[in-house]
Amino acid sequence: MMIHVFLLLSLCFSDNGFLPVASLGINYGQVGSNLPPPDKVLDLLSSLKITKAKIYDTNPQILTTFANSNVELIVTVENQMLAVVMDPQQALQWVTTHIKPYFPATKITEISVGNEVFTDDDTSLIGYLVPAMVSIHGALVQLGLDKYIHVSTPNSLAILQESFPPSAGSFKSQVSATMSQYLQFLANTGSPFWINAYPYFAYKGAPNNVSLDYVLFNKNPGMVDPYTKLHYDNMLYAQVDAVVYAMFRLGYSGIEVRVSETGWPSKGDPDETGATPANAAVYNRNLLRRQMSNEGTPLRPSTKLEVYLFALFNEDMKPGPTSERNYGLFQPDGTIAYNVGLSALSTTSSTSSSSSSASIFLTSSADKAAKMGYQSLVYWLFVYLLAFQVLLRQH
Repeated sequence: MMIHVFLLLSLCFSDNGFLPVASLGINYGQVGSNLPPPDKVLDLLSSLKITKAKIYDTNPQILTTFANSNVELIVTVENQMLAVVMDPQQALQWVTTHIKPYFPATKITEISVGNEVFTDDDTSLIGYLVPAMVSIHGALVQLGLDKYIHVSTPNSLAILQESFPPSAGSFKSQVSATMSQYLQFLANTGSPFWINAYPYFAYKGAPNNVSLDYVLFNKNPGMVDPYTKLHYDNMLYAQVDAVVYAMFRLGYSGIEVRVSETGWPSKGDPDETGATPANAAVYNRNLLRRQMSNEGTPLRPSTKLEVYLFALFNEDMKPGPTSERNYGLFQPDGTIAYNVGLSALSTTSSTSSSSSSASIFLTSSADKAAKMGYQSLVYWLFVYLLAFQVLLRQH
């Protein structure tokens, strides 16, 4: 168990600034009947200066069109293929067919093996996940591509048993065994942990108890974690740090957490409180502003949080409530669904119905340095306390 104590202490060094710093990405879903062709999509991304995108398959038309562009792509092995690519030979065939013909002309940077597998209705998928990831990675190694292409999987926030306060973050017991294997794979391969995090769901579920300004990144008092004393002025960062602590409790400290999906619907059913164009614009605009200021979370302030917005387009064929078809920044014909102000983020202030505009992240360098120093001290004390508790349990 001393190794676990070492891992607890070593979490302090994960916020060292050496983790990759990447620009904002966007999810390019294709569940629509009237979406523009890939060449028009590429033009749109170029005009927005977005250089990272994720697709939910390996659409050959997209992979071909995006060749020799400056857009990096994350591609996906669909859930129904996990049982197949568990077999190393099948995985090799998959990579040889779906990746090798397009790389490196098309900048494929990661393969997502499945999507929200731990919380899928088909619970058998959990057992396929890690073997499939190992086989896909093994195929990349065999083809000499593992140095360029990571392997991971996006996870729903529903994998957490506890998420509030962030320092109480823990995984559900029913996924912890496979989760440990998954985290070991990420640690071995240097791959990130991806989370689909939607503060909108928390607000929709309890609009009378959750502050709209807190979930929209607007100016608000925020909350202080009673154990770490870290201050959170928005829910997304709190959700991300809860995942970090959950990994920490399983003994993994150096894995980067990235946000594979986050967004806000511009339209919803009558019972989908808060799904409006105004709120969607404020959420995404404020998030983009923070990305431009290279912010990290309170727990890892020196590591810029990589975020992929959901989504590029409204997708009219998605099942479920109305909100599911209205997360897009754009309509299928290329017109904006609402004004995020992508071209003027550096100068334009955002507003919401509940608060005036505020540059909540604009603090002096001295203030930031002092705050980070205090947070580091608090965090050290918290880690040593947890380590001491682990030692006590062993005696």
